[in-house]
Amino acid sequence: MQEWIIAMLVIFALLILRDMAKTVFSEMKKSAAAFAYDQNPQKEKMQRYAESFQKLANSFCGMPGRRDYLSSSQIEEMALEVQENLCCRCHLNQLCWKQQSVRTYEKIYSLLRVMEENDEEKLRRAKADLTDICANQGKLVQELQRLMDRERQNLIWNNKLLENRMAVAEQLGEMAHLMKILSRDLFDLTEADLPFREEFSRKLNRRKIQVRNVWFQEQPDGKVQYLAELRVKGKHCLPASEAAGVLSSMCKCPMTARTSGKSLITREYAVQRFVEEVNFKILFGAAKITKEKENISGDNYVCTTEENGQFFMCLSDGMGSGLEACRISESIVDTLEQLVDAGFTGETAARMVNSVMNIRNQEGRFSTVDIAAVDLYSGVCHFLKAGAATTFIKRDHWVEAISSTSPALGLVQQAEFESSTKKLYEGDFLIMVTDGVLDALPQEDPEELMKEIILQVNAAAAQELARGILERALAYSGYHAADDMTVLAAGLWRK
Repeated sequence: MQEWIIAMLVIFALLILRDMAKTVFSEMKKSAAAFAYDQNPQKEKMQRYAESFQKLANSFCGMPGRRDYLSSSQIEEMALEVQENLCCRCHLNQLCWKQQSVRTYEKIYSLLRVMEENDEEKLRRAKADLTDICANQGKLVQELQRLMDRERQNLIWNNKLLENRMAVAEQLGEMAHLMKILSRDLFDLTEADLPFREEFSRKLNRRKIQVRNVWFQEQPDGKVQYLAELRVKGKHCLPASEAAGVLSSMCKCPMTARTSGKSLITREYAVQRFVEEVNFKILFGAAKITKEKENISGDNYVCTTEENGQFFMCLSDGMGSGLEACRISESIVDTLEQLVDAGFTGETAARMVNSVMNIRNQEGRFSTVDIAAVDLYSGVCHFLKAGAATTFIKRDHWVEAISSTSPALGLVQQAEFESSTKKLYEGDFLIMVTDGVLDALPQEDPEELMKEIILQVNAAAAQELARGILERALAYSGYHAADDMTVLAAGLWRK
């Protein structure tokens, strides 16, 4: 229970840090002289916080690992315990534990190891070996079995605690990583040179916009973002796109305003953020049907464009159907969206969700996760699958399948995701389906049949494509949904 609380607190802290960063960007009103970022003590302070969280994570990782067998000392303690609790009351105790102590100990030790293996044939032979040294063989075996069952249960609980600690360690490590990124984003700004500021100010003055400060920051991917303190001269507000147009002409590349709050320039100075415009846009659509005799689908999905120019697409199928399956998949989708929005990669977010599910999972619940993250600058798509059904890419008259055999989230402690990367081009479609869709098709080769269905649906819009695929899949099952069925389609287009 304590580990679960710690894990949830870690996630909440991550989201709070994300919101803090956004607040700082949207409310900075300091002068240019105040931004000595390289020597800023707050940057060093945040980096120390990150190092502290990393040390906490390392301390968890330094704890003993999982054990599948009892140690020799535990076996010895059980042999000593049975001697003190059972054998000491036997009238032949002096013979067994005094005159033949070595032989008696070896027989009991061997029997305990055989009990641990749980091999019936070996156990039968080991019991027979006790007849020549123990007059109360039945009671002895019964007591040893009780002790073995107790130690096995303790071993299971200890392993579970160790797994929970490792899950918390992983989240603390990711929190340290995020804090380092935040320290860079918050403090590694550079004041724009004087000629650039003067030109920017002169051009914005023509649009009745005043500039007080301008900074720029180079991103890890080589792109540059600008932050400018702006306000309008008159009584009317102006859209931030006015300043973005001026900045585009100066930078010789399209720029766009990215704000988590106001998208207008008002009479009060406020910091506006400008980034390079993406090259692609994605239009998506979904079609779904609930399992017969159920009112709620266990499938949930999310499609969203992040501030870093990534389109995040996720489909989750909760175990079973109905309200409980819906709650599980909905919780996973919502948490993944928040973590990705906070700056985590899809794989890191999925690992953190998996660790939380393992901590709180008391009933063996699990959920599949199918993620596609599309870079809207380059069109490169990164796929991540955990127990999910096959994903398809449609390009003109050709369809590619991306399959996975990895387990769903919540099934194993250390999740092993299957990932792949594909380059997408204008007009390509991504099609995600839950297993209910493929299960509705004839079982000979459902993936190949799904490729034919996708090619048969002559649709130019993602919504029409998803609906057409679902209708054709339903036709193969006589329009009876034996499971929740969801089709998610997304098309890539140039802006």
